[in-house]
Amino acid sequence: MVAIAIADSEYERLEAILTNQITPAVPLKARFRALFTLKSVKSDRAVDIIAKAFTDPSALLRHELAYVLGQMKNEHAIPVLNNVLANLKEDSMVRHEAAEALGAIGKESSIETLTKYLDPSTELSREVRETAELAIERIRYEISLTNPVDNTSGYESIDPAPALETKTVSEGSKVKTLSAPEVGAILMDTQLPLFMRYKAMFALRNRGDTESVLELAKGFEDESALFRHEIAYVFGQMQHKASVPSLIKTLSNETEQPMVRHEAAEALGSIATPECIEVLEKFKADNADVVKESCVVGLDMADFEISGDFQYAERVETI
Repeated sequence: MVAIAIADSEYERLEAILTNQITPAVPLKARFRALFTLKSVKSDRAVDIIAKAFTDPSALLRHELAYVLGQMKNEHAIPVLNNVLANLKEDSMVRHEAAEALGAIGKESSIETLTKYLDPSTELSREVRETAELAIERIRYEISLTNPVDNTSGYESIDPAPALETKTVSEGSKVKTLSAPEVGAILMDTQLPLFMRYKAMFALRNRGDTESVLELAKGFEDESALFRHEIAYVFGQMQHKASVPSLIKTLSNETEQPMVRHEAAEALGSIATPECIEVLEKFKADNADVVKESCVVGLDMADFEISGDFQYAERVETI
Protein backbone atom coordinates (compact mmCIF):
# COMPACT_ATOMS: atom_id res chain seq x y z
CA MET A 1 0.00 0.00 0.00
CA VAL A 2 1.33 3.44 -0.99
CA ALA A 3 1.78 5.82 1.94
CA ILE A 4 -0.58 8.79 2.11
CA ALA A 5 0.00 12.28 3.50
CA ILE A 6 -2.53 13.90 5.83
CA ALA A 7 -2.91 17.30 7.48
CA ASP A 8 -1.99 18.07 11.10
CA SER A 9 -5.67 18.29 11.99
CA GLU A 10 -6.21 14.74 10.72
CA TYR A 11 -3.30 13.45 12.79
CA GLU A 12 -4.83 15.09 15.85
CA ARG A 13 -8.27 13.65 15.13
CA LEU A 14 -6.92 10.13 14.60
CA GLU A 15 -4.85 10.36 17.77
CA ALA A 16 -7.89 11.41 19.77
CA ILE A 17 -9.85 8.43 18.41
CA LEU A 18 -7.09 5.85 18.82
CA THR A 19 -6.07 6.92 22.32
CA ASN A 20 -9.72 7.21 23.40
CA GLN A 21 -9.58 10.90 24.33
CA ILE A 22 -13.12 11.64 23.16
CA THR A 23 -16.23 11.75 25.38
CA PRO A 24 -18.24 9.58 25.29
CA ALA A 25 -15.68 6.79 24.82
CA VAL A 26 -14.96 5.75 21.26
CA PRO A 27 -16.09 2.22 20.33
CA LEU A 28 -13.22 -0.22 19.80
CA LYS A 29 -14.23 -0.79 16.18
CA ALA A 30 -13.75 2.93 15.45
CA ARG A 31 -10.34 2.86 17.08
CA PHE A 32 -9.34 -0.09 14.88
CA ARG A 33 -10.32 1.87 11.79
CA ALA A 34 -8.27 4.85 12.99
CA LEU A 35 -5.31 2.53 13.55
CA PHE A 36 -5.48 1.16 10.04
CA THR A 37 -5.67 4.69 8.67
CA LEU A 38 -2.41 5.51 10.46
CA LYS A 39 -0.96 2.29 9.03
CA SER A 40 -1.48 3.67 5.53
CA VAL A 41 0.25 6.94 6.50
CA LYS A 42 3.46 5.17 7.61
CA SER A 43 5.16 8.35 8.87
CA ASP A 44 7.23 8.75 12.06
CA ARG A 45 4.41 10.85 13.50
CA ALA A 46 1.94 8.04 12.83
CA VAL A 47 4.29 5.65 14.66
CA ASP A 48 4.48 8.01 17.64
CA ILE A 49 0.70 8.24 17.85
CA ILE A 50 0.33 4.46 17.72
CA ALA A 51 2.98 4.11 20.45
CA LYS A 52 0.89 6.24 22.82
CA ALA A 53 -1.95 3.71 22.69
CA PHE A 54 0.12 0.91 24.28
CA THR A 55 -1.17 2.10 27.67
CA ASP A 56 -4.69 1.00 26.69
CA PRO A 57 -6.28 -1.74 28.85
CA SER A 58 -7.33 -3.79 25.80
CA ALA A 59 -4.78 -6.52 25.00
CA LEU A 60 -6.49 -6.97 21.64
CA LEU A 61 -5.85 -3.35 20.71
CA ARG A 62 -2.26 -3.43 22.00
CA HIS A 63 -1.64 -6.61 19.95
CA GLU A 64 -3.02 -4.87 16.87
CA LEU A 65 -0.83 -1.82 17.49
CA ALA A 66 2.27 -4.02 17.39
CA TYR A 67 1.06 -5.79 14.25
CA VAL A 68 0.48 -2.49 12.45
CA LEU A 69 3.90 -1.13 13.45
CA GLY A 70 5.50 -4.14 11.80
CA GLN A 71 3.40 -3.78 8.66
CA MET A 72 4.41 -0.12 8.36
CA LYS A 73 8.04 -1.29 8.13
CA ASN A 74 9.23 1.98 9.65
CA GLU A 75 12.48 1.66 11.62
CA HIS A 76 11.28 4.46 13.90
CA ALA A 77 9.06 1.84 15.56
CA ILE A 78 11.91 -0.46 16.65
CA PRO A 79 12.55 1.11 20.10
CA VAL A 80 8.82 0.98 20.87
CA LEU A 81 8.59 -2.68 19.86
CA ASN A 82 11.74 -3.55 21.83
CA ASN A 83 10.14 -2.07 24.94
CA VAL A 84 6.90 -3.97 24.44
CA LEU A 85 8.77 -7.22 23.93
CA ALA A 86 10.91 -6.65 27.02
CA ASN A 87 7.91 -5.99 29.26
CA LEU A 88 7.34 -9.31 31.02
CA LYS A 89 4.11 -7.97 32.54
CA GLU A 90 2.65 -7.54 29.06
CA ASP A 91 0.26 -10.14 27.63
CA SER A 92 2.24 -12.79 25.70
CA MET A 93 -0.06 -12.26 22.70
CA VAL A 94 1.08 -8.64 22.53
CA ARG A 95 4.75 -9.51 23.09
CA HIS A 96 4.57 -12.16 20.36
CA GLU A 97 3.21 -9.55 17.95
CA ALA A 98 6.04 -7.16 18.87
CA ALA A 99 8.61 -9.86 18.06
CA GLU A 100 6.89 -10.61 14.76
CA ALA A 101 6.84 -6.90 13.94
CA LEU A 102 10.60 -6.67 14.45
CA GLY A 103 10.95 -9.51 11.96
CA ALA A 104 8.71 -7.69 9.50
CA ILE A 105 10.78 -4.51 9.72
CA GLY A 106 13.78 -6.70 9.02
CA LYS A 107 16.77 -4.86 10.48
CA GLU A 108 19.81 -7.08 11.11
CA SER A 109 20.39 -5.33 14.45
CA SER A 110 17.13 -6.86 15.74
CA ILE A 111 18.61 -10.37 15.58
CA GLU A 112 20.65 -9.74 18.73
CA THR A 113 17.55 -8.46 20.52
CA LEU A 114 15.38 -11.38 19.44
CA THR A 115 18.01 -13.97 20.36
CA LYS A 116 17.49 -13.08 24.04
CA TYR A 117 13.99 -14.54 23.85
CA LEU A 118 14.92 -17.99 22.53
CA ASP A 119 15.98 -19.47 25.87
CA PRO A 120 13.13 -21.36 27.60
CA SER A 121 14.83 -20.94 30.98
CA THR A 122 14.37 -17.16 30.83
CA GLU A 123 11.49 -16.72 28.36
CA LEU A 124 8.51 -18.64 29.73
CA SER A 125 6.11 -17.91 26.89
CA ARG A 126 6.33 -20.51 24.15
CA GLU A 127 4.53 -18.15 21.76
CA VAL A 128 7.18 -15.49 22.25
CA ARG A 129 10.06 -17.99 21.84
CA GLU A 130 8.62 -19.40 18.64
CA THR A 131 7.93 -15.93 17.25
CA ALA A 132 11.49 -14.82 18.02
CA GLU A 133 12.76 -17.89 16.14
CA LEU A 134 10.59 -17.05 13.13
CA ALA A 135 11.51 -13.37 13.20
CA ILE A 136 15.24 -14.12 13.23
CA GLU A 137 14.88 -16.44 10.24
CA ARG A 138 12.78 -13.88 8.39
CA ILE A 139 15.40 -11.18 8.90
CA ARG A 140 18.15 -13.51 7.71
CA TYR A 141 16.04 -14.37 4.67
CA GLU A 142 15.46 -10.72 3.83
CA ILE A 143 19.16 -9.93 4.23
CA SER A 144 19.97 -12.74 1.78
CA LEU A 145 17.82 -11.24 -0.99
CA THR A 146 19.51 -9.27 -3.73
CA ASN A 147 16.27 -7.45 -4.49
CA PRO A 148 14.04 -7.61 -1.38
CA VAL A 149 10.34 -8.03 -2.11
CA ASP A 150 7.73 -8.06 0.66
CA ASN A 151 4.61 -8.93 -1.29
CA THR A 152 4.65 -11.35 -4.20
CA SER A 153 1.34 -13.07 -3.49
CA GLY A 154 -1.22 -10.33 -3.99
CA TYR A 155 -1.88 -10.05 -0.25
CA GLU A 156 -1.08 -6.69 1.31
CA SER A 157 0.89 -8.10 4.21
CA ILE A 158 4.46 -8.62 5.29
CA ASP A 159 4.35 -12.28 6.26
CA PRO A 160 6.38 -14.05 8.98
CA ALA A 161 7.89 -16.26 6.26
CA PRO A 162 8.05 -16.29 2.46
CA ALA A 163 5.93 -18.79 0.60
CA LEU A 164 7.62 -22.10 -0.17
CA GLU A 165 8.75 -22.52 -3.78
CA THR A 166 6.61 -25.44 -4.93
CA LYS A 167 8.09 -25.87 -8.39
CA THR A 168 11.14 -28.09 -8.68
CA VAL A 169 13.30 -28.92 -11.70
CA SER A 170 14.38 -32.54 -12.02
CA GLU A 171 16.87 -34.22 -14.33
CA GLY A 172 15.98 -33.55 -17.93
CA SER A 173 14.71 -30.06 -16.96
CA LYS A 174 11.25 -31.36 -16.18
CA VAL A 175 9.30 -29.03 -13.93
CA LYS A 176 7.31 -30.63 -11.13
CA THR A 177 4.88 -28.72 -8.96
CA LEU A 178 4.23 -30.01 -5.46
CA SER A 179 0.60 -30.93 -4.89
CA ALA A 180 -1.45 -29.47 -2.05
CA PRO A 181 -1.14 -32.72 -0.03
CA GLU A 182 2.64 -32.69 -0.56
CA VAL A 183 2.88 -29.12 0.71
CA GLY A 184 0.47 -30.07 3.49
CA ALA A 185 2.84 -32.83 4.56
CA ILE A 186 5.57 -30.21 5.01
CA LEU A 187 3.12 -28.01 6.92
CA MET A 188 2.41 -30.76 9.46
CA ASP A 189 5.93 -32.21 9.79
CA THR A 190 6.92 -31.22 13.32
CA GLN A 191 10.48 -32.46 12.72
CA LEU A 192 11.05 -29.57 10.33
CA PRO A 193 12.05 -26.04 11.44
CA LEU A 194 9.05 -23.86 12.18
CA PHE A 195 10.15 -21.39 9.49
CA MET A 196 9.93 -24.11 6.84
CA ARG A 197 6.46 -25.12 8.02
CA TYR A 198 5.34 -21.48 7.84
CA LYS A 199 6.68 -21.30 4.30
CA ALA A 200 4.45 -24.25 3.44
CA MET A 201 1.53 -22.46 5.14
CA PHE A 202 1.91 -19.40 2.95
CA ALA A 203 2.39 -21.51 -0.17
CA LEU A 204 -0.97 -23.13 0.50
CA ARG A 205 -2.51 -19.73 1.12
CA ASN A 206 -1.23 -18.49 -2.22
CA ARG A 207 -2.73 -21.50 -4.04
CA GLY A 208 -6.08 -20.40 -2.67
CA ASP A 209 -8.17 -23.44 -3.66
CA THR A 210 -10.42 -25.68 -1.60
CA GLU A 211 -7.87 -28.49 -1.48
CA SER A 212 -5.31 -26.10 0.02
CA VAL A 213 -7.84 -24.85 2.57
CA LEU A 214 -8.48 -28.40 3.74
CA GLU A 215 -4.74 -29.01 4.10
CA LEU A 216 -4.36 -25.81 6.11
CA ALA A 217 -7.27 -26.75 8.37
CA LYS A 218 -5.25 -29.72 9.59
CA GLY A 219 -2.97 -27.15 11.23
CA PHE A 220 -5.60 -26.56 13.90
CA GLU A 221 -4.51 -29.91 15.37
CA ASP A 222 -0.92 -28.73 15.90
CA GLU A 223 0.27 -28.47 19.50
CA SER A 224 1.59 -24.93 19.01
CA ALA A 225 -0.95 -22.20 19.76
CA LEU A 226 1.15 -19.81 17.69
CA PHE A 227 0.89 -22.14 14.70
CA ARG A 228 -2.87 -22.58 15.15
CA HIS A 229 -3.37 -18.82 15.42
CA GLU A 230 -1.46 -18.27 12.18
CA ILE A 231 -3.68 -20.79 10.38
CA ALA A 232 -6.72 -18.73 11.42
CA TYR A 233 -4.99 -15.53 10.31
CA VAL A 234 -4.28 -17.01 6.89
CA PHE A 235 -7.91 -18.09 6.55
CA GLY A 236 -8.93 -14.49 7.20
CA GLN A 237 -6.72 -13.40 4.33
CA MET A 238 -8.00 -16.08 1.97
CA GLN A 239 -11.70 -15.42 2.74
CA HIS A 240 -12.51 -18.89 1.40
CA LYS A 241 -15.85 -20.30 2.50
CA ALA A 242 -14.39 -23.80 2.83
CA SER A 243 -12.52 -22.58 5.93
CA VAL A 244 -15.69 -21.54 7.76
CA PRO A 245 -16.46 -24.89 9.49
CA SER A 246 -12.98 -25.17 11.00
CA LEU A 247 -13.00 -21.51 12.06
CA ILE A 248 -16.38 -21.89 13.76
CA LYS A 249 -15.17 -25.02 15.52
CA THR A 250 -12.07 -23.15 16.72
CA LEU A 251 -13.96 -20.09 17.96
CA SER A 252 -16.56 -22.29 19.66
CA ASN A 253 -13.93 -24.30 21.55
CA GLU A 254 -13.78 -22.54 24.91
CA THR A 255 -10.75 -24.61 25.94
CA GLU A 256 -8.75 -23.24 23.01
CA GLN A 257 -6.26 -20.47 23.78
CA PRO A 258 -7.79 -16.97 23.44
CA MET A 259 -5.14 -15.84 20.95
CA VAL A 260 -6.28 -18.60 18.58
CA ARG A 261 -9.99 -17.98 19.11
CA HIS A 262 -9.49 -14.25 18.60
CA GLU A 263 -7.87 -14.84 15.22
CA ALA A 264 -10.67 -17.22 14.23
CA ALA A 265 -13.24 -14.54 15.11
CA GLU A 266 -11.58 -11.91 12.96
CA ALA A 267 -11.22 -14.39 10.10
CA LEU A 268 -14.94 -15.11 10.25
CA GLY A 269 -15.56 -11.37 10.11
CA SER A 270 -13.48 -11.14 6.94
CA ILE A 271 -15.43 -13.96 5.29
CA ALA A 272 -18.72 -12.34 6.36
CA THR A 273 -21.27 -14.99 5.37
CA PRO A 274 -24.57 -15.01 7.30
CA GLU A 275 -23.32 -18.09 9.18
CA CYS A 276 -20.13 -16.25 10.19
CA ILE A 277 -22.09 -13.25 11.44
CA GLU A 278 -24.45 -15.46 13.45
CA VAL A 279 -21.53 -17.12 15.26
CA LEU A 280 -19.82 -13.79 15.96
CA GLU A 281 -23.05 -12.45 17.46
CA LYS A 282 -23.18 -15.51 19.69
CA PHE A 283 -19.65 -15.09 21.08
CA LYS A 284 -19.51 -11.30 21.40
CA ALA A 285 -20.39 -11.84 25.08
CA ASP A 286 -17.64 -14.44 25.61
CA ASN A 287 -15.91 -14.71 28.99
CA ALA A 288 -12.48 -14.00 27.46
CA ASP A 289 -12.10 -10.27 26.80
CA VAL A 290 -9.87 -10.73 23.76
CA VAL A 291 -12.41 -13.10 22.19
CA LYS A 292 -15.37 -10.87 23.04
CA GLU A 293 -13.64 -7.81 21.59
CA SER A 294 -12.52 -9.75 18.50
CA CYS A 295 -16.11 -10.72 17.79
CA VAL A 296 -17.15 -7.06 17.99
CA VAL A 297 -14.33 -6.09 15.63
CA GLY A 298 -15.14 -9.10 13.44
CA LEU A 299 -18.73 -7.91 13.08
CA ASP A 300 -17.45 -4.49 12.04
CA MET A 301 -15.14 -6.15 9.51
CA ALA A 302 -18.15 -8.06 8.18
CA ASP A 303 -20.04 -4.79 7.78
CA PHE A 304 -17.07 -3.44 5.83
CA GLU A 305 -16.92 -6.49 3.56
CA ILE A 306 -20.64 -6.29 2.86
CA SER A 307 -20.50 -2.52 2.25
CA GLY A 308 -17.94 -2.80 -0.55
CA ASP A 309 -15.93 0.13 0.84
CA PHE A 310 -12.44 0.60 -0.57
CA GLN A 311 -10.51 -0.03 2.65
CA TYR A 312 -11.02 -0.78 6.34
CA ALA A 313 -10.08 2.64 7.67
CA GLU A 314 -11.32 6.08 8.67
CA ARG A 315 -12.08 8.51 5.88
CA VAL A 316 -9.43 11.24 5.93
CA GLU A 317 -8.54 14.34 3.96
CA THR A 318 -5.21 13.80 2.21
CA ILE A 319 -2.73 16.46 1.14
